[in-house]
Amino acid sequence: MNIRRLRPTTALVGAAALGLTTLTACSTNAGDGRTDGKLDVVASFYPMQFLAQRIGGTAVHVSSLTKPGVEPHDLEISPRQTADLSKAGLVVYLKGLQPSVDRAISQAEPRQLADAASYTSLEDHGTEVEGDHGHGGEGEAGHQGEEAHEGHDHSGDAAADPHIWLDPVRYTQVAKGVGKALEKADPDHAAMYKRNTIALVKELSTLDQDFRSGLKGRSSDTFITTHAAFGYLAERYGLRQEAISGLDPESEPSPARVKGLHTIAKKDKVNTVFFETLVSDRTAKTLAGDLHLRTDVLDPIEGIGSKSRGDDYIQVMRANLQALRKALGAK
Repeated sequence: MNIRRLRPTTALVGAAALGLTTLTACSTNAGDGRTDGKLDVVASFYPMQFLAQRIGGTAVHVSSLTKPGVEPHDLEISPRQTADLSKAGLVVYLKGLQPSVDRAISQAEPRQLADAASYTSLEDHGTEVEGDHGHGGEGEAGHQGEEAHEGHDHSGDAAADPHIWLDPVRYTQVAKGVGKALEKADPDHAAMYKRNTIALVKELSTLDQDFRSGLKGRSSDTFITTHAAFGYLAERYGLRQEAISGLDPESEPSPARVKGLHTIAKKDKVNTVFFETLVSDRTAKTLAGDLHLRTDVLDPIEGIGSKSRGDDYIQVMRANLQALRKALGAK
């Protein structure tokens, strides 16, 4: 059950605008999944769009169902967009993240599907626990453990955390899967897709190494953030995520959770409360004010907009690394 509150007006406006974009883009679609000779690829939201664009290169036309500035979890798909999905040569999505997308895909039955969740493993990062343990209890080895992180319940599995793209290693696995899907959907450009996949994998490997080296010598492992989106990142690099509101970054934390975060912040030498770009920073700033801590952005990269600290996934991930280095006292 997805308990995030739906913002229907914003979602429908975004969906309507995207519907117009899709119609324009597909105006010369000959019914073979191509537009002007290029493979039509529909991505569900930005992390999938980035992969399709980087691997597809000049051989594809990529459109996204989620408009910049729209929170992906709250997206509602219009009937026109559902119809247009059936015309696409390939749909790249993350099953379980956006229920409306899953429903639209089941109705549209696109020619080819690339489900990011099928290319890597989704883990149990725990369930909500009220009180001092809150949404992120202590894991083993000083980092987020299997019972330490609350994931979103998007697919009926309350423990499945969908934020795989925030771990460069898992994102690499997804990139390879998307590359194979493009080769299958468009064999004529398979050689190009292979080359582009290899290049992107190399770039993601460098990003992974930069996180490993950049977070060495830190004075704390713990970071506080509004949204429990960083379980895979925390697990990969030996960190401990403490989320304020867990599933819904706009919900109010319980008094017990706030008390627990006060204790954690003092014990683990936390100096920063992180918020994200697509939701209100009010809760984070209130907690930071109570604790006399600074605030900063840790971006879950669910979309790129005017407030993003970079123009693409790689740039924003590097900005996240710098924010974590500063917050954790890395040398």
